Amino acid sequence: MYSKPSRRSYHDLSIAADHRQRFEPAIMDHIYERALLILHILRYIRRATAPNTYESRNKDGNTKTLLDIICMTLTSDLAVPHFYCLIQIKTNSLNRHRLPEGSAMGPRYKNNPISCPRDSLLTWTSGFEKFDGFYVWAVILLTMGGTRLFLENVNKYGIQVSPESFLDFVFSQGQDELFYRTPMFLILFNFHYLFVYYLEHELAKGKISSSRGTVIHVVHLVLVVLIPAVLMLCFPNMFSLLGRCIICCFTWISVFKIWSYIQVNKWCRRTLDAQKKKKFGRSKSFRTPKDESDDEEEEAPVAQSVVKYPNNLTLSDLYYFLLVPTLCYELNYPRSQRIRRGFLLKRIFEVILMINVQLAMVQQWVIPSVKNSFKAFAEMDYLSCIERILKLAIPNHLLWLIFFYIMFHSFLNVLAEILRFGDRKFYEDWWNARDVGTFWRLWNFPFHKWAVRHMYIPMLKSKYSRTSASVAVFLLSAIFHEYLVSVPLRMYKVLTFLAFIGMIPLVYISTKVADRFGDRFGNAIVWLFLILGQPAGLLVYYHDYIVKNYSVDQL
Repeated sequence: MYSKPSRRSYHDLSIAADHRQRFEPAIMDHIYERALLILHILRYIRRATAPNTYESRNKDGNTKTLLDIICMTLTSDLAVPHFYCLIQIKTNSLNRHRLPEGSAMGPRYKNNPISCPRDSLLTWTSGFEKFDGFYVWAVILLTMGGTRLFLENVNKYGIQVSPESFLDFVFSQGQDELFYRTPMFLILFNFHYLFVYYLEHELAKGKISSSRGTVIHVVHLVLVVLIPAVLMLCFPNMFSLLGRCIICCFTWISVFKIWSYIQVNKWCRRTLDAQKKKKFGRSKSFRTPKDESDDEEEEAPVAQSVVKYPNNLTLSDLYYFLLVPTLCYELNYPRSQRIRRGFLLKRIFEVILMINVQLAMVQQWVIPSVKNSFKAFAEMDYLSCIERILKLAIPNHLLWLIFFYIMFHSFLNVLAEILRFGDRKFYEDWWNARDVGTFWRLWNFPFHKWAVRHMYIPMLKSKYSRTSASVAVFLLSAIFHEYLVSVPLRMYKVLTFLAFIGMIPLVYISTKVADRFGDRFGNAIVWLFLILGQPAGLLVYYHDYIVKNYSVDQL
């Protein structure tokens, strides 16, 4: 009675299934009612005929159990020329099999949309964050590019790595250089600590007034900063280049620590004086039993693990603070329970390995490029100068990244693990900084905590504006970085200082860009600053130092 549907019919049915949900629910309900009517007619015909009437056999003789029947052709009053409704019928019972809900070719139409408003994955507003495949891709590309640059450098310059020549370059700064002078200077530096310790004891006993003690401390800190600079200026051959770098870094770290030690003890004295005034400010004749009980609770013995002022004024407490990796003094520090030997050995191995990698990069990559840049800088060939700076920006940036890892992750963790110092937050995720100001707050977290605690907040309490406090912190940071570059190189310029002053408008610009176009554009400015700004500035000083002290053949 019914013939098997042709291939064209199956094609039409698939088109109908793909486009079912494009039409109005009322039209689909109309189609469904027509399909039910035809189904009832087919069931009536089934009762009057034999079951094998609907069986059809293929060439192999296998019985086909399911038949696809074209139920009807819709009338011309609909918007579409024709539709098909597919009904699956079991041969023996003619009962319909229900397909899963939401099926495109189910017996009953149900509006389950498969489309919804959403962004593509690569759109920033999509919220998609799984880019692990791109990370792997970037690592592969960087590895291939680095390998190519390494092979190109080796083919052009040969193997330049030589630890002996590097040590000769660092330590052969003067004919009268003696290696014991730098350690001797660091040992004599302890007189500054002992002087501060003695003065704080006198202030705690009340033998020196607070105002006079503040003046003495300020004068002493200025002398601590000036003495190394004057010695290196008047006696240029007294210390080697490495010795001068160590002394300058040691000097400024000591200045920050002494400043914090002085200020925290001053705050403790003020708090103690205020408690004494509150305690003895009332007459005993007006005391109540409740007041006496309160005094007994205040005078109760304190646990031995908690140190209070002035019990903290000991040499062991002072030198522990000088050794731990923090710039902020506290009477009580968080301590770890034990020393993890495996963790300690890993960090020590990282320090040794990364330092050797840095030395190899300087010899193999930086020095040959600097040699080739002399002619361009001498002739003021601007295009060649830009090309040299861009070529040297990559190794300089890599050296800076390795230095960050050595100092703020490996070395500081070594000190913290040996001294069982609990606070290991030496940096935050500066690589995600939305602007330059955020970067400076995150990459050197010990200095950031010191600046906020001992400069920014005290200036705000002294009625200064937030802008004035931020500018003061930048000025101090500019002086600090200029000192670390100019004094060891004996090149007293102001390029680093001016660069930090120029950082103030850069912070403003990067913040506005991040607010206007999004955090990723602000983060791009941060990375451009790190890749081109800092390495280019260091390159200028390094280039001028080589020109001043050496000829090209001596490198």
